[in-house]
Amino acid sequence: MLRLTWVQPEDLLGHELRQARLDGREPSAIEARWRAAGGPDAPERAGASPHRASRYLRLLAEDLLDELADLPSRLMEDEPTDLEKIKSLCAHWPATPVRRRGPDPTALEAAWLGRAIGCLLGKPVEKLSLDGIRALAGAAGNWPLTTYFTAVGVPGDLLAAHPWNRRSAATSLAENIDGMPEDDDLNYPLLNLLLLQRHGRSFTTMDVARLWLDELPPGRVFTAERIAYRNLLTGIEPPHTARHRNPFREWIGALIRADVHGWTNPGDPAAAAEQAYRDAVLTHTANGVYAAMFTAAVIAVAATGSHDVHACLRAGRGVIPPRSRLAKAIDRAIQLATHHSDFTDVVDELHATYAPAHHWVHAIPNTALTVAALTHADGDFGGSICHAVSGGWDTDSNGATAGSVAGLLAGGPAALPEHWRAPLKNRLASTVADFDGTGFDTLAHLTHLETARP
Repeated sequence: MLRLTWVQPEDLLGHELRQARLDGREPSAIEARWRAAGGPDAPERAGASPHRASRYLRLLAEDLLDELADLPSRLMEDEPTDLEKIKSLCAHWPATPVRRRGPDPTALEAAWLGRAIGCLLGKPVEKLSLDGIRALAGAAGNWPLTTYFTAVGVPGDLLAAHPWNRRSAATSLAENIDGMPEDDDLNYPLLNLLLLQRHGRSFTTMDVARLWLDELPPGRVFTAERIAYRNLLTGIEPPHTARHRNPFREWIGALIRADVHGWTNPGDPAAAAEQAYRDAVLTHTANGVYAAMFTAAVIAVAATGSHDVHACLRAGRGVIPPRSRLAKAIDRAIQLATHHSDFTDVVDELHATYAPAHHWVHAIPNTALTVAALTHADGDFGGSICHAVSGGWDTDSNGATAGSVAGLLAGGPAALPEHWRAPLKNRLASTVADFDGTGFDTLAHLTHLETARP
């Protein structure tokens, strides 16, 4: 029996009920109908429920998804998705610089490497609970985190209680890393590099959609991206691809696509945010879009090599609506990271605030955690990626984003400690175009070429 993840209506309905409450809609009456019919909760951590639903439940879920989408939101004025409305709410929207200052290619290599290293660190513990991550690292003598996870020395009963991520364990534990394995957190930057090569900075959201259909295997997309992909195949066009039966539209997917938009707009956070916006609205709305814009703007400022991490984060904060849930989460994360000397206390408070209502892949808690990690580590590379991954939730994506920012700030690959760099062997696996086996130095060169294009 094929239980296709992230698209089956009976699995989507529970996620949409939770999303409705988060974005200011009142779903109680619709939820009561779903419960009365025997409708299940959304899968807790996986993308599909284990058992086939009846035809009646599936049809009911489709109808209720459409009804939920029509409910009014009390947050619409504070959290628009239209770009001009977003900009009108941002009193500190960045000005366009007189001239852009391009990054040194070696800094871009450190950014690509940093993204890969942070992702690789988080891969084996993706989907694990916070307690599980802490227990596995502690049993190996690696808590607080200072290096890659390992199964060496970890008791078998602990491994049974907290199993590594099934897809990643064979390629991402310290004892078996052999180059950078494929991951969507690296596939998307490759796709966006290809996007700029083919269409330049003036690309449209439709260009992104066509590129995906040409170059991205549907089995390598997840959550909001899989829904949007399905919607494209049924003839739905952007930006409706982000809204139609898509309860994941505020999750982390658009954020993990933002790096190239920042890398190729050094010193111009506004341009970076606008590029990220045109990419993001294929799959996301509101805070899902803001998370991508924020990340691109942060990276654009980091790419100048002349600002500390705190200035970069402030610049990112300027491109998102100030009364949005994401803005409040970022402010809270910085406050916590500044106040607590022990990052464990920061993580515990973030989880107490966001875990009860948010899925572990939602953009708001994950962005907050990444911001807290960068702030608390003061931009230090090892500290940033270890903090981001040790905080749980979407560990590989958070590690990747923190690594990208901190790698840029480090200035070059030689500034990244050897024990992080060496296992990657300057080799990246991917299913995207002809990038499989490409070196990070080559990717930096190709990215640098795009910074000079008009």
